[in-house]
Amino acid sequence: MLATKSLRPLLRAHAALPSARFVSTVDHGIKTLGVVGSGQMGLGIAFVAAKTAGVQVLITDNSEQQLANGLQFMAKLLEKDVKKERMTEQEAREVMARVTTVKSIEGLAGVDIAIEAVSESLALKQKIFASLASHLSPTAILASNTSSISLSKIAASAIPSSSNATSASLESASRVVGFHFFNPVPVMKLVELIPALQTSNSVLERARAFAVAMGKTVTVSTDTPGFVSNRLLMPFINEAILALEHGVATREDIDTTLALGMGHPMGPLRLADFIGLDTCLSIQQTLMEETGDSKYRPSVLLGRMVAAGWHGKKSGKGFYDY
Repeated sequence: MLATKSLRPLLRAHAALPSARFVSTVDHGIKTLGVVGSGQMGLGIAFVAAKTAGVQVLITDNSEQQLANGLQFMAKLLEKDVKKERMTEQEAREVMARVTTVKSIEGLAGVDIAIEAVSESLALKQKIFASLASHLSPTAILASNTSSISLSKIAASAIPSSSNATSASLESASRVVGFHFFNPVPVMKLVELIPALQTSNSVLERARAFAVAMGKTVTVSTDTPGFVSNRLLMPFINEAILALEHGVATREDIDTTLALGMGHPMGPLRLADFIGLDTCLSIQQTLMEETGDSKYRPSVLLGRMVAAGWHGKKSGKGFYDY
């Protein structure tokens, strides 16, 4: 179930998000977005697309309750905007009217772009992209919000399994691209685009234009483990966890040193809690497996905390209690 508590960062931060009426039209050719997954990331992507880019949004998730909770939370965000006189009631209704839930991927058949926002599991993503490729138009862009998994591996799953390696069948993989948003989506200004080896230039440029229409600044990374963001961030977080594990300093002193001494908005341990310790572990395991470099080996403490169900803020307990 989508916990309202876990989405409070969106509620506090979304005020900075511009409404669609303030965004100029960008020639991305996208009128309808499909989102697979209605967790915090999927919901944030859907909300920004409907409000800022002004496109129609279809969301699907295995949990109907999570979908319902997500729509309720969107309504609360928009109600807050109306009370603050950032938009009119009519504009808020128009935003909500752009968002619809569907029961399965088959319901996304008419979208121009689909963005997958599920957990960091290659097998799960491959299953989803095989289904997207089967049910969506051949011209639809297939995007993943993955934060570490190879886009080239994901793209390969978009090739029909029953087909021979012809140019026509391989063309399906050319429409897959990495579309890495950051949490919370309404306030974080960056999208990291990652072309797979198979991604066509036209798909990459359309994806870039759509990200700009969503009010984001765009950077591009090659399809390397962790891309730019997590290739740099995860070793930093892991070193902070190792410092705690080895008794170098307390959690408070580690975080305070980085926050006040280095000017970081928050310390690395609290940041890990906000990202999700399970997510941090999954990304570090991917980095380690893909590169074979021991510098990416996750700390023993992180693995034990995840095994204990201490996933950070979303579970109520991580390096700190919430």
